[in-house]
Amino acid sequence: MSKVVFVTGAASGIGEALTEALASEGHRIIVSDLNLAGAENLCQQLTQKGLNAEPYELDVSNQEKIDQVAIDHPHIDILVNNAGIQYVSKLEQFPSDRWRLLIDILLTGPAMLTRAVLPGMKERNFGRVINIGSIHALVASPYKSAYVAAKHGLLGFAKTIALETGENDITINTVCPSYVKTPLVEKQIAAQAQEHGISEDEVIHNIMLEPMPKKAFIAMEELADTAKFLMSPAARNITAQTIVLDGGWTAR
Repeated sequence: MSKVVFVTGAASGIGEALTEALASEGHRIIVSDLNLAGAENLCQQLTQKGLNAEPYELDVSNQEKIDQVAIDHPHIDILVNNAGIQYVSKLEQFPSDRWRLLIDILLTGPAMLTRAVLPGMKERNFGRVINIGSIHALVASPYKSAYVAAKHGLLGFAKTIALETGENDITINTVCPSYVKTPLVEKQIAAQAQEHGISEDEVIHNIMLEPMPKKAFIAMEELADTAKFLMSPAARNITAQTIVLDGGWTAR
């Protein structure tokens, strides 16, 4: 059955891949992004294929904009909290405003968006919240204190909301992949190369993929299929869970 799916950070990277995959399943996708032109371009591509998608400009660090979401789109069945940002720096050199911005985008934004759509989900007795977390919700890496703190926080947030929605057909889970080859990760490779004083190839093989027994980036299709499963009736009792796609990283 077709659902209304609201995806944040949907104009590029993981968000774009999820949008395309879920639209192909017949769902109506609200393509939200800070970059409205990017969202409009993606929607145009999808509608040309006969798929149902509409753009929506959203800054997930802006509470007023978040509160407007439920007014503009009162019937949201699936919320995919995907919008992301990264900043790599030693804590002593980490700009305080940038640290707070990461927390706003990666943790407070998903929490406040969930708060905005939850009343409608409860009223209809159906809802799925899918947080796009990270391997860094489970482990840490140096120079990423804000990102790691925010992603760890998502897990605790999801567990709490699962308890608060237990009497409804609502689930909330966090998908935690290790490295996915996205524009955000490409920037991380360059930033870490500079921070560590090594080549980009060394960052990929000696830092990013080194902890993974499978030594491979996670594919977009893996994330999309995981989201599809979490939306399915088979997953109606899967809630408060951390779905880890890490190539064996956390087995160590």
